[in-house]
Amino acid sequence: MEAATAAWMDRALHMAKEALENGEVPVGCLMVYNNEILATGRNEVNETKNATRHAEMVAIDQVLDWCHQHDKDPDEVFAHTVLYVTVEPCIMCATALRMMKIPLVVYGCQNERFGGCGSVLNISSDDLIGTGEPFQCIAGYRAEEAVEMLKTFYRQENPNADHVISPFQICKMADHTFIRYYSVLKITQLIFVTCSHAVTMWEALEYITR
Repeated sequence: MEAATAAWMDRALHMAKEALENGEVPVGCLMVYNNEILATGRNEVNETKNATRHAEMVAIDQVLDWCHQHDKDPDEVFAHTVLYVTVEPCIMCATALRMMKIPLVVYGCQNERFGGCGSVLNISSDDLIGTGEPFQCIAGYRAEEAVEMLKTFYRQENPNADHVISPFQICKMADHTFIRYYSVLKITQLIFVTCSHAVTMWEALEYITR
């Protein structure tokens, strides 16, 4: 188990490095189903000018596409899928993971600004009615390496920060599989209604923008 986890996290860190090299916040992930990698993802926010294209959302889309291509039930596949990601999922992504009913997330460093797995909100474990299933988290795996990549990114200015499309604009789009099923507005409203920390809708929007 330890050897497999090390191999999967190596791949996730490789995806994070690829994100960094492409001017993105260096977060990388992969989804493993029955010991097979179904999806790899990295942040694509700057590349797509779409604030929802976090690594986890990219990977979710890939798994949904795989299920469609192989005539598999997404609920069954996600229920036996493990996410390996370099940084704690944000509130938006943690909500998506609950909706997909992914049982286990292994992540590197904490996301102290927008973390949805305990750092800011406990989306992963709280009793939230009608929002999928809670999931287990294993934190701190290769955290130092993940932090170093984040430091490298934030030492440089993000040239695309002013050109990313807002979540409200994305609600009008249907270019990605996950967005077609669960709009950003729905996720934001869910956070607003179920999480006492998000006093206003604007605070909820701030939470889901990493």
